[in-house]
Amino acid sequence: MKYKVLVTGNNASVIDSFFHQMENNFEALTTSIRYADIIRHMNCYEPDAFVYCLHNEPRDHIMQMASVKYKLAQEDIPFILLGSKEECDEFEKMAVNVADLILYRPLSAEAIQERILKFFKGKKPRKESGAQNDAAKENTGLGGGTSATGNASETGNAPAGQPGMPPMAGGPSFGQNAVRESSDSQRKHILVVDDNSMMLRLVKEHLHEKYDVATALSGKVALKFLQKKKTDLILLDYEMPDENGIVVLEKLRASSATRDIPVVFLTGVTESKKIREALVMKPQSYLLKPINRDRLLDTIQKLIG
Repeated sequence: MKYKVLVTGNNASVIDSFFHQMENNFEALTTSIRYADIIRHMNCYEPDAFVYCLHNEPRDHIMQMASVKYKLAQEDIPFILLGSKEECDEFEKMAVNVADLILYRPLSAEAIQERILKFFKGKKPRKESGAQNDAAKENTGLGGGTSATGNASETGNAPAGQPGMPPMAGGPSFGQNAVRESSDSQRKHILVVDDNSMMLRLVKEHLHEKYDVATALSGKVALKFLQKKKTDLILLDYEMPDENGIVVLEKLRASSATRDIPVVFLTGVTESKKIREALVMKPQSYLLKPINRDRLLDTIQKLIG
């Protein structure tokens, strides 16, 4: 059984280890640190755990984690913190009782994997908790989950205004984050599909200031995402394992729900035969790697604004 983990943070090497050294036990998806992106990925991907890989994290990123934790707790998704002892201690000073599991580096990928798996084995299955949450939603119209430690009402990890759940000192209230999410929802959304995690991070870095960005490491993950969520444009790699970009685009064009989404191939393939095969599918554009940031932004601007 593979556990699904939603991973974020500035420690690129640790994040990469989830894709390349722990792939036998974890199906990983990355997200930006923005609150709206985290919640959107959480709702779509339905991870078994959220992993925050610390490395020189800005204070405002850490401060918003109480609100993230509250949303995770509603779905009984544990919050795993991974960083040096100094980084983790500093995190806990600003975001009290947010982490359900703390792993101190230095740790090998094997050790990280072993400790997370041990944590999962000692945890109540999410299916049971999910059913309880569904029942709570039916009875109250609200998500009624608890934290993985069972004490969400005592930790201060919920929105302001909830009895017994004050916001963190000096931190933003959940209401402030909710307003920001509403505002962010007016931004255009882009789905980037590439089997290279570093490429996903690079593209997201180029785009995140203007667009909401989701990433998928395979066509399968991308198509599953699109069953539940909408996007305004897809950046699609050509050569990927299992299903290449051509196959993914064929499936997109075959569905009434996705056939009109603009698709831009963003790939290192330069063989004329393969390029012709791609152009037969009539993508809106075809851009070659390495990425030219200005050209990428200009292409997207012309297609979706």
